[in-house]
Amino acid sequence: MGKYEWLMYVALAGLAWGTYVPIIFYGGNELSGKPGTSGGRFMAILCVGGAYFVIGVLLPLLMFSTGWLGARWSDVNTGSSGLIFASLAGVAGAVGAICVVFATSSAVGAARGAGLPPDTYKVFIAPLIFGLAPVINVLVSMVWHPQKGEPWHFGLKNAHPVLWIGIVLVGLGAALVLYSKELTEAGEKKEAPAPAQTDATAVPTPQPAPEARL
Repeated sequence: MGKYEWLMYVALAGLAWGTYVPIIFYGGNELSGKPGTSGGRFMAILCVGGAYFVIGVLLPLLMFSTGWLGARWSDVNTGSSGLIFASLAGVAGAVGAICVVFATSSAVGAARGAGLPPDTYKVFIAPLIFGLAPVINVLVSMVWHPQKGEPWHFGLKNAHPVLWIGIVLVGLGAALVLYSKELTEAGEKKEAPAPAQTDATAVPTPQPAPEARL
């Protein structure tokens, strides 16, 4: 299990983040009492923050207090660099989660503004986010190599060309997602029924003159 344990956590993280966008899309819409207002999205952020607090604050405190899974205060190095960068990672994660909430809410408004079903853009959000994220991750990881107690250690790391081929393919995948969005919009608008003719635009039926009816 030890050799492949990290892959299990990778799979669980992918499952969690892969379902996050559809779940927050639905939850945010349910929390919006009035279309076009921002109260629902901020309530969704509050719910996400509450979950972060329970899982990211209360649970670790419980583990350290009880020694659950080997968590001990004595094993922790409370140096400034670790606390600062771990907190910055938390900020990045929280900002990303908040931006997903705003992306889903804005996608609903954009779809309605284009005369499309509200969930038209839902399927495109996660592929674009998770296509951009690994590209940025690889670029940062290739030049930033922090050492123990020395966070500002930079240098270009050698990598197999296959890695760059993979990154290019990821970028191509994101481009295809954007292109498919345009095709979806065109298809939705083409299939939309034509608006019914109103009385104001209807052509009046000619009526005979009064003299002709006598």
